[in-house]
Amino acid sequence: MKAAIITEPGKTPVYGDFREPVAEPGEELITVSASALSQFTKGRASGSHYSSEGAIPAVAGADGVGRTEHGRRVYFVMPEAPFGALAEKTLVRAGRCVAVPDGVDDITAAAIANPGMSSWAAIAERARLQPGETVLINGATGVAGRLAVQIARHMGASRVIATGRDEKALEEVKSLGADVVIPFKLGAANPAGAEEYEDALQDQFAEGVDVVLDYLWGESAAAVIIAAAKAGKEGVPVRFIQVGGASREDVRLPSAALRSSAIVLMGSGINSIPFSGLLSAIRNVLHAVVAAHLQINTKVVPLSEVEKAWNADFGKSRVVFVVK
Repeated sequence: MKAAIITEPGKTPVYGDFREPVAEPGEELITVSASALSQFTKGRASGSHYSSEGAIPAVAGADGVGRTEHGRRVYFVMPEAPFGALAEKTLVRAGRCVAVPDGVDDITAAAIANPGMSSWAAIAERARLQPGETVLINGATGVAGRLAVQIARHMGASRVIATGRDEKALEEVKSLGADVVIPFKLGAANPAGAEEYEDALQDQFAEGVDVVLDYLWGESAAAVIIAAAKAGKEGVPVRFIQVGGASREDVRLPSAALRSSAIVLMGSGINSIPFSGLLSAIRNVLHAVVAAHLQINTKVVPLSEVEKAWNADFGKSRVVFVVK
C-alpha cells in the first residue's frame, strides 16, 4: 500500500510502498480517507513527542478519518506501530475510534479533531469552566488558538480575551468570538511594546480573569502569570492551563509571582487527562462543528505530495492529506 514512511527520526517522511496491516482481535482495520498534519503528528514522527513509540521504519500520522471494514465512518487516533494514519490503510485499537457525525465531512473532521480536543479537554477537564467566567487565550491566532476562542464561547464563557503577535490575525479572531484582543511585541529590542502588553494584561486581570489557556509558553506566558500576580483579584484563583509550546521558549518566572497570587498552574494533554476524557472531548468537538458553527481553515494536499508539504508554510490553515 502507499504510505508516508519514516525512515529516520527527524527526517521528512517519504512517499512509498509499505506492507498492509492485518487486524487482530480488538483492532480495527481502517481504510483512511484523510489525515491532518499537526505538531502532534510531527512530534511523534521525529521521536520528540513523549508518546512516540520509536519503531523504524514506520508510517507517519497520529490520527485521521476513515472507514472500518464494516463501513463505519470514524475518527481514529494513535494507530498501532509501525502503522500510521498517513497511508491507504492503518490499524487502530477499537477503543481509539470515535464515530463521525452526519453533517461533518471527512476533511473537516480530520482537521478539527486534534486542535479542537486540546481546547475542549483543557476547558472542560482541567479548567472546569463555569458559565459566565472569563477566559484569556494566550496565542489565539494559530489554528488551535482560533478554535479555542470559538469553543470557550460555545461552552459558556461570558468574555474571551485573545493575545497574539499578529495584529491582523487578532482582528480576525474578533469575528470568532473574542471580546478583547491584546497584541504583544516582546523582547529587549522592544521595551515599549513589552510595557504596553503588560499594562493591557494587568487591566484585564484587574477586571477579572478566571481561566488562561496558554498555547505559547515562554516570555508571553511569563508576562501573563506576572500580570495575574500583580493585578488579579485577591484570593480569587486563576486557573492557568498550559496546552502548547509554540514559542519554543522556556519560562523564567520570579517565585514571588506564585507566592503573591492565587494562580493555579496545570498542564493539559496525554497523561494529564485520562484517555477516555480525551476521546470524550473529541466526540464533543465533532458534534459541536455544526451546533456551534466551528470554523477551521484547511489546505487539502494529496498524500503523494507529503514530502513537499511536510515543512511548507501554509499560514493559518491546517494541512489535511487526502488518500486516493
